[in-house]
Amino acid sequence: MDGALTTEHQEDGSLRRRKTEDEGEDQIGSKLSKTETTGLESCLDEPVELRSVHEVIKYGASSLPAKHYDPDTTEPISSGLQSLEELLSWKRSDANPFNVATVPLANREPSLASTPHRTLVSHDMMGGYLDDRFLQGAESDAPYVFYHWQYIDVFNYFSHNTVTIPPSVWTNAAHRHGVIVLGTFITEWTDGGKMCEVFLKEEESYRAVADRLVQIAHCYGFDGWLINIENPLGETAVKNTPLFLRYLTDQMHERVPGSMVLWYDSVLENGQLKWQNELNPSNRVFFSACDGIFTNYNWTEQNLEGMKAYSAAQGRLADIFVGVDVFARGEVVGGKLETNKALEMIRKHDFSTAIFAPGWVYESIPDKNDFRKEQDKFWSLLSDFLYVHRPSSPLPFVSSFCQGAGTSLYWRGQREVDRSWFNLDAQELQPLYYRETLEGEGWLRTQGCPEDAWSGGSSLLVEGVLPSMLSKVCARIFSLQVPLSSRVFVSLIYKPSPGVTVSLELKTADATLCTHRGVQDIPTSSIEPVALTEDHQLMRQFSQSCGQWNPDGWTVRCSQLELQGCALRDVCVSVRRDGGDKDTPFKCRVGEIMILDAESLSVAPLPVQSVCLYDVVWLRGANKLNLNATLRWRYPAQLVRHFLVYWRRLRGPDPRIPSGKLALIGRAYCPLFRVTELTVPEPPGLLELVVEPVSREGFRVPESQWGRRSLSYTEERTDQS
Repeated sequence: MDGALTTEHQEDGSLRRRKTEDEGEDQIGSKLSKTETTGLESCLDEPVELRSVHEVIKYGASSLPAKHYDPDTTEPISSGLQSLEELLSWKRSDANPFNVATVPLANREPSLASTPHRTLVSHDMMGGYLDDRFLQGAESDAPYVFYHWQYIDVFNYFSHNTVTIPPSVWTNAAHRHGVIVLGTFITEWTDGGKMCEVFLKEEESYRAVADRLVQIAHCYGFDGWLINIENPLGETAVKNTPLFLRYLTDQMHERVPGSMVLWYDSVLENGQLKWQNELNPSNRVFFSACDGIFTNYNWTEQNLEGMKAYSAAQGRLADIFVGVDVFARGEVVGGKLETNKALEMIRKHDFSTAIFAPGWVYESIPDKNDFRKEQDKFWSLLSDFLYVHRPSSPLPFVSSFCQGAGTSLYWRGQREVDRSWFNLDAQELQPLYYRETLEGEGWLRTQGCPEDAWSGGSSLLVEGVLPSMLSKVCARIFSLQVPLSSRVFVSLIYKPSPGVTVSLELKTADATLCTHRGVQDIPTSSIEPVALTEDHQLMRQFSQSCGQWNPDGWTVRCSQLELQGCALRDVCVSVRRDGGDKDTPFKCRVGEIMILDAESLSVAPLPVQSVCLYDVVWLRGANKLNLNATLRWRYPAQLVRHFLVYWRRLRGPDPRIPSGKLALIGRAYCPLFRVTELTVPEPPGLLELVVEPVSREGFRVPESQWGRRSLSYTEERTDQS
């Protein structure tokens, strides 16, 4: 990435990161010791009346670790570990709190354990750690975003750091869709060989490395490791490698249930570095010691046939991830827009697959604005050889289709921030993206639409041509396995084109049938919810929870269903022709779908508790003072879609100036937020930082239950200042 990263302050209080080359302001960083000298936990437990912080601004160097915070802006960033020494000296107190994943692994069917052909994606896009290293998001006009989670089982974040810790934004997005996440432990070249001879020399040393890897995965909330030794091993080192793998795998399974350790096809049992492109007697000792093998990419069908007949593979075909390099480097089957040819052959022989560097789609197109179209095309070519996994977490089911990026940030159909942004923490449950041919000249397509949205950065565009011989078409946008309560509230927010009527169609099944694993063809019933009138009790509760809003062209349609012992299997958008019998082009932007237990509409929201302020850094630029600080608070993360963080001036140097209005700083997706480069009045001053939770259903909490923390500050002037 060229140029330094700086930020500019906007009038509404939000921050905008921009790229510069040689320009910039001279800034002097200052960092006081933590404002809570008794530590974070005691801060969280302080009585409300003590929660006011005073700062005396003293200029000096910041003591925030550069590996966790951008040195210019103090924004939290992700990074890996570069050496064996750094790994062995790692301790939990060194962890980056902003890189800890906060989304638990969601349930889905089929589960990882019951999927006979698994799919792994290894993310190696342009070296990694670019826009996604900024853990609270970045300003990016056309970033790489992955959103076809329903097709994959395992996501591996790959880089050439010795230890790659996946950025939490990726882990959170994957977990939201039920996909496990692997970090990478890699050794390479001469230095890698020296490292292996050191840590694999004896049981004590290899166990120490394994213990650190387990602790790191557990601390940061991801699910395992790809072990990639790409250098020759000496006699002792190669003898201890399977023991290292077995110990690491056992410890991961014990500490992180459902975790996985994979071995990359590289070193042989004699220590030679020689890629085999298959599982065979030369590398089976490593396969037997862990959860599976990721083969090299230059295989042929003869390799697949040999593996399928190999005794060590029997009963473990799903644990053999046949590698596919999307860049098609070397002599490979498929690759690029023919990657489907590789998958077809792999599935023919009943193996799992590891798709390496699907970021090729992004890197290969000159105009990055075409990325969504090309990404959908790439995955549609593979879809015949991939499973569609069904989310199976209980209600509420909510999605506004945000892909984690956009040209604007929307809330309830209004632009909240009018600039490009990227933050995978904002990605919501993703629908099915596909194109389908209908009778005659008819067709149907679903795709992400960043031009307009209800919430986040994109809506779902359902478009096509309704052919003359059909009166309606039904687009399946979610496949689910969600148990339903007896009374269900359904909300659909959409913008239809003229000439068609849009509604939801839900397909349900007997919930007892849905408990049988692997059963795909369960009989379903279709329900088209009937819209509620404005004076219905649930509508009044819904409107009261939502507060005042202006849909501005969006239609809000709410319904109630009374069911017994049902599970939701499919969510479809039905498009009907209003009249006539001609081919009818149509477009419908779907902004949001919510399916709730009706009883949840009457549940009182919880208050934000224990707002802490610490790690304060003051940056002085040209004629302005910027505040940087970490906010932390208590609130059940599973209950919120996001938090809104505001600030306002309570008192400035001139007491005649009244208090300011609340100004938005940004969105937080967990109870932790770094305020960066917030321009504040010159000292002495008093300001307030405010946290507003927004529920998963989009309901805002009454202001009396928001979290608040006040900060007073004065400047200590010295001869040097």
